[in-house]
Amino acid sequence: MKILLFGKNGQLGWELQRSLAPLSELVALGARGESMPCDFNEPDLLAETVRQVRPDVIVNAAAYTAVDKAQTDREAAHRVNALAPGVLARVAHQCGALMVHFSTDYVFDGSGDRPWREADPTGPVNVYGATKLEGEQRVISECAHHLIFRTSWVYSARGSNFAKTILRLAQERESLKVVDDQFGAPTGADWLADITSHAIRATLQTPTRAGLYHAAAAGETTWHGYARQVLEVAQAQGVALRTTSDRIDPVRSEAFPTPARRPENSRLDTTALRSAFDLSSPDWRVGVERMLCEVLAGRP
Repeated sequence: MKILLFGKNGQLGWELQRSLAPLSELVALGARGESMPCDFNEPDLLAETVRQVRPDVIVNAAAYTAVDKAQTDREAAHRVNALAPGVLARVAHQCGALMVHFSTDYVFDGSGDRPWREADPTGPVNVYGATKLEGEQRVISECAHHLIFRTSWVYSARGSNFAKTILRLAQERESLKVVDDQFGAPTGADWLADITSHAIRATLQTPTRAGLYHAAAAGETTWHGYARQVLEVAQAQGVALRTTSDRIDPVRSEAFPTPARRPENSRLDTTALRSAFDLSSPDWRVGVERMLCEVLAGRP
C-alpha cells in the first residue's frame, strides 16, 4: 500500500507524516522544492503527480488558511481550497484511491449554541469558509470513497499558534483583552493526525465507513477561556508572567474588528466519528496542557 500526502510542512501535515508512516510506504510532498508538481495554485498539475505515484490513499493537508487575506485574495483561496481538492478527488476516483480531506467549522454560519452535526445546513460567513465548503462538495461529488474531517481551532507545538502568542504577550504586558463570545474546542494536530491514521485503516477494511465526520476535542471554551488556561499552565510550570490568568479581560469580537467575520458558534458534534471508529475525544484542556509542556520544556 502507498499513501500520498500533500501539505507535509503544515502543522497538521507534520503530524500526519508521523502517524501515517507506520501504515505503509509514505510519499510526503510540501508546497515547493519537490521533484513532482505539488503547487496547489496549479491544480491541474496535481493529477500528474497522483498518476506518477499511483497511491492507494491520497491525504490532502494543504489549505489556504489566511482567513482575513482570503477576503481580497479570493482567486488564490478558491484554487487551493476548492479547485485543487476537486482535482485530487477526481483522480483518486480514477485510480481507485481513498481520498482524505480536511475541512472546517467555518462552513457553518456560527449561529445558535448547539454543536453542529454533519447534516446541519451550511452557511459560511466569509470567503475562507465558502471556499472550504466548495472543496468539500467537490470531493464528495468526484470521489465516493472519501473521508472528510471538519475540525476547529487546530494547534500544534510546532510553528506559531494562539497559545504561544498569549504566552509572549503575557510576558510583555500588564494585562490582556481576549474575545469571549466565540465558542469552540482547541484541537491538537497530533490527535487529529492519529485519528486520521486510525480512520484510514478502518475505512480500507470496511469501505462503508467512508464519509464526512466532525473531529474536534471534547468540551468547549472561548478564546478568553483558552487564554486563561494557557497562563494557568504556564504559571504552574514556573514561567514568569507580567499578566496572570485573572488579569485577562473578556471582550466582544467587535473590540477586534477583522476583514473576515468569525462564527460565534464553532462547536462540533463528534458523535458520528466516535461511533463509526470506536474513538474517544480528549478534553481540550488535556491536549493544550501537553502541547504547552512540550513548548515550555524547550524554552531558554
